[in-house]
Amino acid sequence: MKNRQKKIRSDICSIAKTVRDKIESGGERVWRLTDFENMPFTAVAQTLSRLFRLGMIQRLGKGLYYKPRQTAFGPSKPNPSQLCSLPILRKGIFPAGCAAANLLGFSTQHAAKLEVATNGLSLPRLLVGKETIIHTRRPESWQELSYKDAAILDFLRQRGSSSEFSPEETVDKLLKHFQEAGRFKHLLQIAISEPPRVRAILGAIGQELGYSEKQLIDLRKSLNTLSRFDFGHLIALKYAKQWQAKERKP
Repeated sequence: MKNRQKKIRSDICSIAKTVRDKIESGGERVWRLTDFENMPFTAVAQTLSRLFRLGMIQRLGKGLYYKPRQTAFGPSKPNPSQLCSLPILRKGIFPAGCAAANLLGFSTQHAAKLEVATNGLSLPRLLVGKETIIHTRRPESWQELSYKDAAILDFLRQRGSSSEFSPEETVDKLLKHFQEAGRFKHLLQIAISEPPRVRAILGAIGQELGYSEKQLIDLRKSLNTLSRFDFGHLIALKYAKQWQAKERKP
C-alpha cells in the first residue's frame, strides 16, 4: 500500500514537472487543459492552479491561462489586436465593427477600441482588454463561419455604417465579395438565425445576384410584410425597396 501511494506521489510530481517545464519553455502564450491531453486531467488542472497561485501564469478564465513575458514595465499582457489569430480561441470569436470593415476592405481606419463578436455570453477581459467592445450571443450557426463570412454578416448587421465609401461604392464592393463560389448559398442557409433586417438585406443581395424568387422564398416568408427596415449605407442595393427597405431620407 505504501509503495503504491509512493508511486502515485511520484507520478504526480513527474506530471507537475512536465507541465511546468512545457510552460516555461513555451514562452509567452495562452494555455488550456487540452494542451496536455495525454496527461491526467486532474493532475494537470491542479498543477496549473498551483502555478497560478505562484504567479508564474495568469488565469484568464475557466481552464484558460496565460504565460506572460517580463518587460521593463512588468509582466506582459495578451495583445487584444491579436485575439482573433490565437489558435486556441479561433472558434467562437469574430471580427466586428471597424475590424470587420477592415477585413473586407471597406475601411483603413483603426478604431480606438477593439470590437469583437462572440457566440458566447462573455470573453475573458484580461485577454481581450478592459476597453474592448464585445458583442455577445451571436447565433450558434456562426460557429462554423469563416472569419470573412462572419465579417460580412456583421457588416450587414451594421448596415454598412463603417464603410468609408459612398452607398453606391459600398454596394459594388460588397457584391464582389459574394462572387466567391458558395458564399451566398452558405449564408442563405443560416439566414433564419439573423435579425429581420439582415434577412431583408440578404434577400436584396440575392435578387441582385440573379437568384429567383423561388430560391429566396424562405427569406421572403420570414419577414413581416408590414415591417420596414433601415438599410443604412446598403440602401443603394437595386432591389432594396422590394425587400421592405425604408425610404432614403433626402
